[in-house]
Amino acid sequence: MRLFEPLRVGPLHLRNRIVFTAHLTGYAVDGLPTAQHAAYYAARAAGGAGLIITEEHSVHPADRPYEKVLRGHDPAVLPGYRLITDAVHAHGVPVLAQLNHNGGQSSGMYSRQPVWAPSAIPDPMFREVPVEMGPREIAEVVDGYARTAEHCVAGGFDGVELQCSHASLLRGFLSPATNHRTDGYGGSPENRARLVLEVVAAVREVLGPDRALGVRIGADEQVEGGIGLDEGVGLARMLEATGQVDHVNTSIGVATATLHLIEASMHTPPNYATFIPSAIRRAVRLPVIAVGRFTEPAQAEQALAEGHCDLVGVARGQIADPDFAAKARTGEQVRACVGCNQECVGRVGLNRWLGCVENPRAGKEASPLPTPGVPRRVLVVGGGPAGLQAAATAAARGHRVTLCERSDSTGGQLLLAASAPGRGEIGLVARNLRVECARAGVEIRTGVDVDAAYVRGAGADVVVLATGSRPAAPRWPGAVSVHDVLSGAASPSGVVLLYDELGFHQATSTAELLAARGCAVEIMTPGMVVGQDLGITLDRENFRRRAHAAGIRSSTDRVVLDVETGGARMRIRVLHHPTGSLEEREVDALVCAFPTEPADELWSELRDGPLPVHRIGDCLAPRRIEAAVVDGHRVAVNL
Repeated sequence: MRLFEPLRVGPLHLRNRIVFTAHLTGYAVDGLPTAQHAAYYAARAAGGAGLIITEEHSVHPADRPYEKVLRGHDPAVLPGYRLITDAVHAHGVPVLAQLNHNGGQSSGMYSRQPVWAPSAIPDPMFREVPVEMGPREIAEVVDGYARTAEHCVAGGFDGVELQCSHASLLRGFLSPATNHRTDGYGGSPENRARLVLEVVAAVREVLGPDRALGVRIGADEQVEGGIGLDEGVGLARMLEATGQVDHVNTSIGVATATLHLIEASMHTPPNYATFIPSAIRRAVRLPVIAVGRFTEPAQAEQALAEGHCDLVGVARGQIADPDFAAKARTGEQVRACVGCNQECVGRVGLNRWLGCVENPRAGKEASPLPTPGVPRRVLVVGGGPAGLQAAATAAARGHRVTLCERSDSTGGQLLLAASAPGRGEIGLVARNLRVECARAGVEIRTGVDVDAAYVRGAGADVVVLATGSRPAAPRWPGAVSVHDVLSGAASPSGVVLLYDELGFHQATSTAELLAARGCAVEIMTPGMVVGQDLGITLDRENFRRRAHAAGIRSSTDRVVLDVETGGARMRIRVLHHPTGSLEEREVDALVCAFPTEPADELWSELRDGPLPVHRIGDCLAPRRIEAAVVDGHRVAVNL
C-alpha cells in the first residue's frame, strides 16, 4: 500500500503517509498545554500515524480568538510542550506545532483590545471592525512567529506548520477579499504574500536546518473575490522558491461563509477537496498533504494512487479511531468517522473539550480506566448504540457478554435515521459497534423479546437495560410522528406540515424525504430558526440550500394550538408568539418531531429484584447518540 511507503519531509523521515492534522481540541487550561493534550496526541502516535500536527498556537498576546487557545507566545507553555513532545516521541513519531495569528477573525472579548487585520474590514462571523495594521504591528507579528517558534524548539517539537488558511491573519493578507491595502503588502499576489514570506524567513532562521517548516494554504476560499485555486497554486510556487519550506498542507473554504466546507458533514462526499492538492502537486515538488473527509483507509490510498497528494490528512478519522493507521496496515475494519460533527466540531464550538460520538475515550485518554473486576456474566437487553457500546466495552474488559435484541437486526433508531436522505452514514455507527462486539467476543441474539422471566432464567450476574424509547402519543387527532414516516408506518401525501420541537435532523431529514416523494412541505417550529442545532454541526447551510431547491418552506416562532379533523383536510390553528397573532393552515397531513418517551417497563419490573440492573441510553433518558454511547461505556467500565 502506498499509505505505508516511507517519505522524507525536509529533515524528517516519516514511516507512512498518514497525518493527524491540526484541529481545535479545547484541552488548554488558562492557555497552557495539558496532560490531556499529551495523552490525546500520544494515542494517535501509538495508533500508527506517520506525523502529528498539533492544534494552533497563538503567536501574539492580543490574539485570543476563543477562551482555550494555546498561548504559544508565552514561555509558560514550555513544560506542557515537553509533555506533548515526549509523549509522542515515545512512539517514534515526529510532531509539529501549528502557529497562527487569527487577525480579523480573532476577538477582543478577552484582550479588550481591537483586533488586527490587513484592512479595516469586519469579519462576517466575528463582526468586529479591526485596526488596519501598520509597520509596527506587522513587525510585532513577525517577531511573534519567531518567538513562538523558539518556544517550540525549546519544547522539543520537530518543527512547525504556519496556518495560512481557515481563520488566519496570514490568509487575510493573502486574500483580495480582506486585503484592500495600497502599500507593499497589498495589490498584487506577490505583495499580498509578502508578510507570509517574511514570516517563513523569520521562522526558518529560528528552526535551522534540522527542523521542518510547513505551510497550510487556504488554496480556494470558495467566496466571491477571495483566494481562488490559481492564486493558491501560485502561493505554493512562491513558497517552494524560498527553499525554506518542507511541505505544503491544503484546505478549502474560509471560517465564515464557507465554514461548512472546512469540516464537512456526512452530506459532503469523501475526497471532496482533492482537486486542490492535485493542482498544487502538479506545480511544485514539495510534499503535499490532502485533506477532506478521508473516513476509510481505501479512500486515502486512492488519493495517493491517483497522484493527488503525497500525504493524507486524517483528523476526524483518527479522532474516531486512534488506531486508524495500525488497522489500515493489517486490513482490520476501522471505526469509521461518520461526519456527524456532534462531539468534535459541535462540542468545541460550544467551548467544551473535543470528544467523539463513536469513541467515548476521545479526550479522556489521560484518565485511566478502573482496573477490571472479577469477570461476570453480563446480559445486555437492547441493540441500539447504548447497548452495543456497553456490550463491546464489557467484553473487551473480560466479561462474558450476551446481547439480546427484539428486532431482526441491531442498530435501534440509528437504522431509522440512516434511512433519511443524506443520512446513510449515521448507520455506520451501528456497523462499527457490531465489529467491536465481534472482535471482543460478544454473543448477539436477535429476534429475542426479553421479559422479566427471560432475564431471571438467563443466568446473568448483572443486567444492562438499553431498551430505548418510543414516540410519544400524538397530541392531536390524525397527527403522526417522524418515526412513523421513516419506518413506513405512515405515508403522508399532499400538503404536509412538519411541526418540530427538537431542532435537529429528525425534522429536517424527514422533510427532505417527504419533499422527494412529491409532498409540499412546510417545517414549523417554536424556535427562532428551523433546525437550530444544525448550526453547531455545520449542517444548516447545506440544508437551507437543499430545502430551497426542494421547495420546503420554513416557519419560525410559531406554536400549534389545536387541530380540527373531520373534513377533507386538517385545519390547524397556529400562534405566532412574538406578535400574539393567530394563523390557520389547511393541510393533508401533520407530522410531529417531539421528544420520545423511555421504554422502561422492563426496568420497572426488575429494579427491585435480586440482580444488579443498570439503565442506559434512551430508556434512562432520551437523548442523542453521543449520550447513549457514553452511558454504555461508563456502565461497562464500572461493572
